Amino acid sequence: QVQLVESGGGLVQAGGSLRLSCVASGIIYSTSGMGWYRQAPGKQRELVAFVSSPTTTNYADSVKGRFTISRDYARNLVYLQMNGLKPEDTGVYYCNAKVLQVVYWGQGTQVTVSE
Repeated sequence: QVQLVESGGGLVQAGGSLRLSCVASGIIYSTSGMGWYRQAPGKQRELVAFVSSPTTTNYADSVKGRFTISRDYARNLVYLQMNGLKPEDTGVYYCNAKVLQVVYWGQGTQVTVSE
């Protein structure tokens, strides 16, 4: 069983920065993918950034150039550095892991960006 715990959300003004962290407990293989999704009020959950392997990273177009995902394989951590935040980045951010084709989710952390 894999458990994901996020931290680092909060309230920030537009243009500010936040860093989200997610730690995974359980068996996480180096081939497992980890990343971040978000869900804004009234909208579907969407991909923000994902690390599929040490050489493969994907970002949503809306966050390219502003957000950076990184992963610490030794400690089963994944980070999301968010710079230049905009009000439209507001939402609940969920950590996600895919381990042997099974998908796991964290409980989510709220990010609110004010004007």
